[in-house]
Amino acid sequence: MLRLRHFTYLLPLLLTVQARAQVKLDTPKLTAADSIALKKVQQDPKREFRGVWVATIGNIDWPQPHSTVDQQQQQLINILDQHQRTGLNAIIFQVRPAADAFYSKGREPWSKWLMGKQGQAPVPFYDPLEFAITEAHKRGIELHAWFNPYRATTDANYGALSADHITRQHPEWFFTYGGLKTFNPGLPEVREYIVKVILDVVDNYDIDGVHMDDYFYPYQIAGQKINDAAAYQQYGADFSDIRDWRRDNVNKLIKMLSDSIHAHKPRVKFGISPFGIWANKGQNVDGSDTRGGDSYYELYADSRKWVQEGWVDYINPQMYWPIGDRQNPFEVLMPWWSNNTYNRHLYVGQAPYRMYERRQSNYLNPAELPNEIKLLRTNPRVQGSVFFSSQSLTGNKEGFTDSLRVNYYKHPALPPPMLWLDSIPPNVPRNLVAANIPNTTKVQLKWDVPLEAKDKEPVYGYVIYRFEGTQKIDISSPDNILHIQYDATPSFIDTTAERGKTYLYLVTALDRLKNESDRSPAVAATIP
Repeated sequence: MLRLRHFTYLLPLLLTVQARAQVKLDTPKLTAADSIALKKVQQDPKREFRGVWVATIGNIDWPQPHSTVDQQQQQLINILDQHQRTGLNAIIFQVRPAADAFYSKGREPWSKWLMGKQGQAPVPFYDPLEFAITEAHKRGIELHAWFNPYRATTDANYGALSADHITRQHPEWFFTYGGLKTFNPGLPEVREYIVKVILDVVDNYDIDGVHMDDYFYPYQIAGQKINDAAAYQQYGADFSDIRDWRRDNVNKLIKMLSDSIHAHKPRVKFGISPFGIWANKGQNVDGSDTRGGDSYYELYADSRKWVQEGWVDYINPQMYWPIGDRQNPFEVLMPWWSNNTYNRHLYVGQAPYRMYERRQSNYLNPAELPNEIKLLRTNPRVQGSVFFSSQSLTGNKEGFTDSLRVNYYKHPALPPPMLWLDSIPPNVPRNLVAANIPNTTKVQLKWDVPLEAKDKEPVYGYVIYRFEGTQKIDISSPDNILHIQYDATPSFIDTTAERGKTYLYLVTALDRLKNESDRSPAVAATIP
């Protein structure tokens, strides 16, 4: 998906794609207006999507090669614990890197990056996706299942593919490009198959979202040709230009997925992370004032249309260029995307991985990524960030992760609501009581489940707030959020109370899409 050079075991495929994204960098510069805006920015919004990609292809982030099941599970717990401490509230977990699976309840073989061989189940058995969902939700973290839609192989070692891999069952569904097999998006049976693969996960797992990356038609390679002329002749009668037909093929899949996902589970979010440039203004009058690769002409991915038509709930463009870049400046791309969100969510893909590049980069400036976050927060049409990738973030290069934990993500945040999917909040939790647990400083909170909501949706979780003494009660700010739980159990124990203090507690209820109820009356507890 994304471009990394610092992982020595990364696949040649990813290295090739990274080379396409390289641009000449400039010293980061901000306009006077930007500088003023940064000084005024809200440091810690209550609603913000704070995500990270956890990549499994090539064992980039997880699992470490040759790990046992126990080691894999502990590695994943460690990853989630670290991101929870940083203040993140979502992970984008790669479950289908190449027509394979990191889950058991589906139709494709186990990924070779799980146990070392494609088709080999974990022993003793466990379901990695199910495990990841459970552990993420325990920590108040959403899990979005990340699929690569069209990639079928990552190298030319076809003999290592399992007997039940789809390239063996339906070789006619694929073309070979750059030595790799790719699903032919122009075949209706391919689109139907991919929808079924994704619905396996939607139906069988408690995921919060379906996420797709930027690989649609392959990134162009000099001297290579996409061998889809026969499919175009059979299915492209309505198009005089094969390029328009290819874009329509991708559009058809996105529309089918949007309709199918929401029909099966209306509360599951659908988002896509396209290449950071839709089109350059030099190519298209509606494009951004940039001079880089693009998704519309090169990948036949009309990402702007997907938002415009409301087919996706969020768009997550990969803006992996710094502020002040000579060709594709971050401060130009970000407002272009925010002006093309059409009332859907915009989460910006940010690049801590670039701090690890050996060549000199603006990302070695410790202020680069924080300044990007500040710029995002000046724009009300931007609802958050997603970082590539997990290992880059936990590595804390230039102290960036510390700056998130201490400054920008100091307080918990709820994901932004999606009112087009659900605008009805739960009712208020009832009969809250707080009691000091004898001989401890702990406070036990209990309450009654709210009355049924207007849409009859059950409560999904709660937010517990705590205020000290005479502090003014205000839940519009995140400063006093003590705990966010994705668990409908109507109780919580505060283990952080201090002796000699009096606290006021109150609780709100959440539904699946994180609509929040009004607050309960406050109750007091004094710690002796």
